Amino acid sequence: MPISTSEEGLKRVIGIQGLTLSIVNMVIGSGIFVLPAIIGISMGAFGVFGYIFCSIMMAAIMLCYAEIGAKITTSGGSYAYVEKAFGNFPGFIINWLFFFGWGILSSAAMMNIIADSLALLWPILLNPFIRGFLFFLLMAIMVVVNILGTKQANIFVKLISILKLFPILGIIIFGFSHIKIDNLHWQNAPSLKTFSDSTLILFFAFAGFEASLGVSGEFKNPKRTVPLGIFFGGAIVLIVYILLQTVTQGILGAEIVSYKNAPLAAVAEKIIGPAGTTLLLFTAALSCFGGVSADVMVTPRSLFACANDGMFPKFLSKVHSKFATPYLAIITYASLIFIFSISGGFKQLATLASAALLLVYLSVILATIKLRSNKEEVSEKTFKVPGGFIVPFIGIASIVWLLTSLNKWEIISTIIFIATICLVYFAMKWIKKI
Repeated sequence: MPISTSEEGLKRVIGIQGLTLSIVNMVIGSGIFVLPAIIGISMGAFGVFGYIFCSIMMAAIMLCYAEIGAKITTSGGSYAYVEKAFGNFPGFIINWLFFFGWGILSSAAMMNIIADSLALLWPILLNPFIRGFLFFLLMAIMVVVNILGTKQANIFVKLISILKLFPILGIIIFGFSHIKIDNLHWQNAPSLKTFSDSTLILFFAFAGFEASLGVSGEFKNPKRTVPLGIFFGGAIVLIVYILLQTVTQGILGAEIVSYKNAPLAAVAEKIIGPAGTTLLLFTAALSCFGGVSADVMVTPRSLFACANDGMFPKFLSKVHSKFATPYLAIITYASLIFIFSISGGFKQLATLASAALLLVYLSVILATIKLRSNKEEVSEKTFKVPGGFIVPFIGIASIVWLLTSLNKWEIISTIIFIATICLVYFAMKWIKKI
């Protein structure tokens, strides 16, 4: 059967299985090595309901993505959806929110997991200067590898993506026999404020599926592939997360507060002994390194493309004369990750990254509603979320509620960032008219 191509000239080669595995790989990331402790400390055994709430919210968001992704089959993901519904200006803001708010901040958060994990083996990494030097060294390695070429970097990222899942599945499989039922009981439910704050951080672990839709111009039969791929991928992620939290809480119980930087390593020690701790700590660090490496490999290419289109500073479009890579874009992006890595810890960076992505999701849900009113779009036989506006409303209400958990500083920072993006957009339009 011949391979079809999209209007952009791209080959449609990604099917349901490919999209499902991509979502699982993108979502089950490095944050899950830390988050079970954060949730366990704040909510105890009740924390599993945080996962359930996040899954319901993400299901609503994913269904909206499935509907709009089945209609808009060009590349670009969230940016393409918002741009189609609301125009260039909102699309520009969403693109920046995703690039900076999610890309840079989430990678900076993962860098802090690396340091926190390795600090349990080498406490000297608790020193901020030594910690900063580690960040600089790791980012330098990523920069050099990506400037020299993407082939080796791509192989490394794929290998890490596979390796990080084995210890997680091992903990789930072998951990159930070590669970103490008493650790899964709770005396009192947490306050609504505590539940909201904790769920906002937990949201970090569920985010990332939309990145797999960035190659929507290469899906086979996107009207079928997108909704089914999102459904299967989301279901697998939810099952893995709930099982992992249950095992972690069930084994550690109240002791979880003593292992806030590496709860899964503590669980591994309970299961197989001291060697388990070392294995999981290195796995967490390696997983984070692989995640940031993937980001440094992919995102600078977007900067490079936008610079060529006149959307970003021109110097970012320069290509290395020998290695034919966008070296200045790579160096610039890695430098931004380094700066934010040393400016905050995982919890703070994860909260800001989650807030940025929540705004992206909110915009996509609104775009889905907007395109429903388009008679041309409605006439097409594509996937449509059942239940009218119930599912979009659940998504919107959940997002707005979680955003109310932001403190004053986080709200002001987000507003300033969006205002800056707006100024950049209008400044660029003014410059083009000159």
